[in-house]
Order: sequence, then structure tokens, then C-alpha cells
Amino acid sequence: MNMSTLYELKEEHEALMNMLYDEEVDEQTVFDTLEGIEGEIEEKADNYAKIMKLLSADTEALKNEEDRLKRRRETLENNIDRMKRRLYETMKETGKAKFKTQLFSFSIVKNGGKQPLKLDVVDVSEIPSEYLIPQPPKPDNDAIRKALEEQELTWAHLEPRGEHLTIR
Repeated sequence: MNMSTLYELKEEHEALMNMLYDEEVDEQTVFDTLEGIEGEIEEKADNYAKIMKLLSADTEALKNEEDRLKRRRETLENNIDRMKRRLYETMKETGKAKFKTQLFSFSIVKNGGKQPLKLDVVDVSEIPSEYLIPQPPKPDNDAIRKALEEQELTWAHLEPRGEHLTIR
């Protein structure tokens, strides 16, 4: 086996990392590059694990940033809603339902779309059938699993569990 120099391994590693972050590079190219890096299965497995750890850390950082940006966006949306609600209330209180300024036009208008509907009954059986949408029954998977623990069923069976790789 031809042992790569440290410099070659570093270059291969950098090229691989660049590919993993490049959305344009297809999956097969990445795996072909991974397979081309020299080493025994144990060494390759270690390298895979190291790369996955790096990618996982970046993924976690991105998730945290997404959460932070989502909270920021929601704060801004809530501020807009509060300001709009306050302006609406002030216009209603002052009786000014419509006016223009040099920059904007303001008016209170009825909502479009379907008129809101509120059912005055609690029990659906009180509504005549012509106003109900028939729905096909759905299987209760939990009840079926429980039944399969006690007996065989001709119309259902449990599949073998899948397996996955863990790295600790």
C-alpha cells in the first residue's frame, strides 16, 4: 500500500471539507473522494467520525442561529401587530375610519374571504348529516401493535426493526 504524505492527506482533507460545504457537489462525488483517500477501514471510520463531528458542530451552530433569527423575526412581527392594532383602535375611537397623509392612505375596511362561522353545538351528532364530511376510517396502529403482541393477525404483521450506526 502506498502511504500518502502528510501534506497530501492534508490537501485531500481540505478538498473533501470544501466539497461537503458546497451545495453544487453531488453525493456520489463526495463518496468517491472519501473512498479515494488511502487507509484501512478503521482509519477511514475514524476520519468519517471526525468529519461528522465537525459537520454536526456546524449544524448545531446553524440551528441556534436559525432559532435566534426566528425569535428576532417574531419580535418584529409582534411589534408590527401591536402598532397596527393600536392605530386601528385609535382610528375607531376618533371616528376617523379613512384619511390620507402625504405618504400613506389609511382606512378601516371589512375583511374579505368567507364570512366567519361559529357552530353553536358541542356534539357533532346534532348537525344534520348533509352538513358533515364523511371520512374513511383510519387504522389505530398502536392498538394493532398491542394485538400483535398477544395473537397473530392475518391482515397485519410487525416488520423487523431497522438498524443504524452509532459513534460515541
